[in-house]
Amino acid sequence: MGAAGVALSAYGAHAGGGNVTTAAQFLLFHAPLFVALGLAGKSGRVRGAGVGLLCLGLVLFCGDLLMRHFAGTRLFSMAAPSGGMAMIGGWLVIAISGLMTKSR
Repeated sequence: MGAAGVALSAYGAHAGGGNVTTAAQFLLFHAPLFVALGLAGKSGRVRGAGVGLLCLGLVLFCGDLLMRHFAGTRLFSMAAPSGGMAMIGGWLVIAISGLMTKSR
């Protein structure tokens, strides 16, 4: 996500494209979360579900924006809003998994 975000940021800066820049920003905003979760060690089912929702949301949201820019069409109707809702759900599930973690 970090690498794709940087590459798309460069493309957006040099070739122009609001949707490309927005997709790049979303990828870069979420990249540190995945680094932190990777460094945190074990992941449970709830956290895994949150990560899955975030990944799905990013693919749908960013994929739709990039499809609009490069192909002039949508990924499918309501792809970006569905992706946004999945990202919101993923963040909430990850927050819940943090609350469920037992302290040692």
